[in-house]
Amino acid sequence: MIAHYRRLVAYDRWANGATLDALRGVEGSAGSAPPKALALFAHIVAAEALWLGRLVRSGDPVAVWPEHTLLESAAALADLERRWDDWFAALAPERLLESVTYVNSRGEEWTNTVGDVLSHVVLHSHYHRGQIATLLRQTGHEPAYVDFIHAVRQGLVPGGETPEEAAP
Repeated sequence: MIAHYRRLVAYDRWANGATLDALRGVEGSAGSAPPKALALFAHIVAAEALWLGRLVRSGDPVAVWPEHTLLESAAALADLERRWDDWFAALAPERLLESVTYVNSRGEEWTNTVGDVLSHVVLHSHYHRGQIATLLRQTGHEPAYVDFIHAVRQGLVPGGETPEEAAP
């Protein structure tokens, strides 16, 4: 199961990078990216950092809607990718079923499994990348094509073997 979650997080990394590139392209053109798109991207990065902090039980405060420039978001994303790599390197399979208790942004205490948190991170980011794509299209810009199946077909994420190919 770790391979499954690694693959999802690898997809998430690729899709975040493609979205960042699309936003950079808009910023480098005659105009600028919609402010809401930049805010959503900063939120994606911050929320992923928040969830990783919950998984490692760091307790470090993270603003979930930071007012970051695209450059600041890109730097935070690069740091976050390194931290995810370190976390996965130390992850044992049995940890996926462990419970993580945390307090959400509303002050409510919740408990979920590590596996559920990982799924949420990827799905939450995917949702907001869709919003960014809509905003870019509405302003006449081409968003990144970040469909999971596209990434698999193009070999942009690891794995993707048929069950027969994956068997030892």
